[in-house]
Amino acid sequence: MNKIILTFFFAIVVYGGFSQRSKFYYENFVSKEDIKSVQFYREGFVLSNPVMELGEDIKLLLKFDDLSGKPKNYYYTLIHCDASWNESFILQNEYLDGIPDNPVDDYAMSFNTTFSFVNYQIAIPNEKIRLKLSGNYVMVVYEDNNKQKPVLARRFMVYEHLSTIEGTVRRATLDEFKGENHEIDFTVYYKNIRIDNPLHDIKVMIQQNNRWDNAITNLKPSFIRDNALVYDYDKENVFPAGNEFRYFDIRTIRVPGEGVLGIDFHRPYYHITLMTDEARANKKFFSYKEMNGNYVVESQEKVENYDLQCDYAFVHFSLKLPSILIGGTVNVFGALTGWNANKSNEMTWNFNESRYELSMLLKQGYYNFQYAYVEHGSPKADLTNIEGSFWETNDDYQILVYFSDISKRYDRLIGYQQLSLR
Repeated sequence: MNKIILTFFFAIVVYGGFSQRSKFYYENFVSKEDIKSVQFYREGFVLSNPVMELGEDIKLLLKFDDLSGKPKNYYYTLIHCDASWNESFILQNEYLDGIPDNPVDDYAMSFNTTFSFVNYQIAIPNEKIRLKLSGNYVMVVYEDNNKQKPVLARRFMVYEHLSTIEGTVRRATLDEFKGENHEIDFTVYYKNIRIDNPLHDIKVMIQQNNRWDNAITNLKPSFIRDNALVYDYDKENVFPAGNEFRYFDIRTIRVPGEGVLGIDFHRPYYHITLMTDEARANKKFFSYKEMNGNYVVESQEKVENYDLQCDYAFVHFSLKLPSILIGGTVNVFGALTGWNANKSNEMTWNFNESRYELSMLLKQGYYNFQYAYVEHGSPKADLTNIEGSFWETNDDYQILVYFSDISKRYDRLIGYQQLSLR
């Protein structure tokens, strides 16, 4: 029943958003269980963010698989949003050049895999559609050219290089003893654009590892200099640093990779059991290189096309804890779950084994993830309850600067920068 309600909500949000009579809020979502391995990045850079400069000679590439086993009649469109991800009050022909609704015609069937699936790809801009304005966008994929049948949505950003952002990520000033938090101090220089009222017209957003649920929004400058906005706070710009992401390697289904306990074949599918994990909140910090929650689809077998020949397997997670956590859920969290915590990645408590368990259908590749605690009713995933928090953790932070240009009637994205702990 919950799944039905959730899908219906997504349909209402997306369908309503297509109408210029009503404006709606857009989130990343997948509304069909058959849709897997959704990735959105700068073409050729699988670990990059779906961000591009206006007019830049590069494409953003959206990929996804449909495990229903046969091609579908999918279409896509692009929606411009304001800084808060509500649909902008401008028409599509004002921000798009070309045809606003197009079929997804780049697809191919899998082969030599136990799961039969169709891989779809959409690259933008293309010969049918181009972007004319900067700002927040969402790509919405829907079925049978019917916008009441949304399949998925993914956010992306297009920026104008009209400002320069300089800053640092460091141990939080007011965190001298515990050492759990990061402080992000930065300055926005805007010599290339006139802004008469920066306190009112500039909106700044800070993301941690491309997450939206815990983003800091509407941060105001601590003080203003000539053509410069300074954001130097002790509390307002602070994030729990968290811990390095866990990882596992399922690029081969012949022998166990890193983090894998065993591989079994129960006809007709493979089952991969990961090592049983434990909470890290009360353990010492250990630094190592990882992908800050991302994943790549790859195979160590002799294949020519990862998209079509990497197989799917049921991956079994387990987290040993002394007792069940009351008041919320435990979820597997990261890019492999679309940075969302919902029923599809919620773990179940095994009373006999005293551990949380979850099985997910995943494509061959190398994965990062963490265990999140989500308090009932909270929109934010807490990664510190189970994983701990240490200022030495090497997180990535994305800073986005929006200009609410009244003369243009939309929020322009005039600056983008990614910072990391040095």
